[in-house]
Amino acid sequence: MTVTLADVAARAQVSPATVSRVLNGNYPVAATTRERVLKAVDELDYVLNGPASALAAATSDLVGILVNDIADPFFGIMASAIQSEIGGPGGRAGGERLAVVCNTGGSPERELTYLTLLQRQRAAAVVLTGGAVDDASHTAAVTAKLRRLAEAGTTVVLCGRPPAPDTDAVALAFDNRGGARQLTDHLIGLGHRRLGYLAGPEERTTTRDRLEGHRAALAAAGIEEDPSRTVYGRYDRRSGYEATLELLRRDATLTAVVAANDSVALGACAALRDSGLRIPEDVSVAGFDDLPFSVDAVASLTTVRLPLAEAGARAGRIAMGREEPPPGGIATLRGELMVRGSSGVPRGGGARA
Repeated sequence: MTVTLADVAARAQVSPATVSRVLNGNYPVAATTRERVLKAVDELDYVLNGPASALAAATSDLVGILVNDIADPFFGIMASAIQSEIGGPGGRAGGERLAVVCNTGGSPERELTYLTLLQRQRAAAVVLTGGAVDDASHTAAVTAKLRRLAEAGTTVVLCGRPPAPDTDAVALAFDNRGGARQLTDHLIGLGHRRLGYLAGPEERTTTRDRLEGHRAALAAAGIEEDPSRTVYGRYDRRSGYEATLELLRRDATLTAVVAANDSVALGACAALRDSGLRIPEDVSVAGFDDLPFSVDAVASLTTVRLPLAEAGARAGRIAMGREEPPPGGIATLRGELMVRGSSGVPRGGGARA
């Protein structure tokens, strides 16, 4: 049921006019009254109507694209592909749509804020990219927001993100588990038995899924997992550098390092070189995503290629109604193992001299 301004006024025990003044910020209101109104707004999840120009239509010409970090090529590639498909008939400005990229910085709070703002603007579509926060309370809050968006006529697409049960969101999910298992299987097949793992942030679903795939490969090969050989960090080069030094401090006999993504893998390569180790003669390195720089690294990265641009373009077409959603509203997009120069047979059958 839609929450009205009168509902907020009743909860805050003020007049509707006072609620309007607080939300519009166009009239002085006592601080205690303002706090009471804002608390009622949060408790009822009240959403203020957007611009008057959007009120005449079910939705506006706006399309929101949520990313964790627009500076990360992983998100930049998808956002660019999504935006390339934004447009077509139906918009009031010559049939075009306005794509707005919302950079959350990985903050769960910012993610919810952007979803609320897009709901206020009656966005025609919202595309959420990348992994989700692996937290029950945040998942419940996002699910509620996605339901409200759908009820208001907004098309919601998840691109490279796990499905959102109990919502009408279409999900184009990456097979992170399968890709990670394939990558570690490759290294084990070369003879590696002492593998270090550079994981991403613990709270992200992408981190969880890729680490589960790595662990599954170890278990299938009868290799006992050593928790000390896993280090968590950010999805960036600096984190990969620092985490690799920590791995070497914990176990100097490692023959392979598996990184949660290619940026982390680049940092790992730099740390190994600075430690006097050769790639892959002394230590093999593997990444994930096959970002544009991967093939130009020295040595070029063995990695898993995800269809980032293809997924983004498909998400954009679905968001604009130019492509039918997959059966059941969910599609799993698989990666491709790219074997390159950064991985090789361990020297001495797995023991560095």
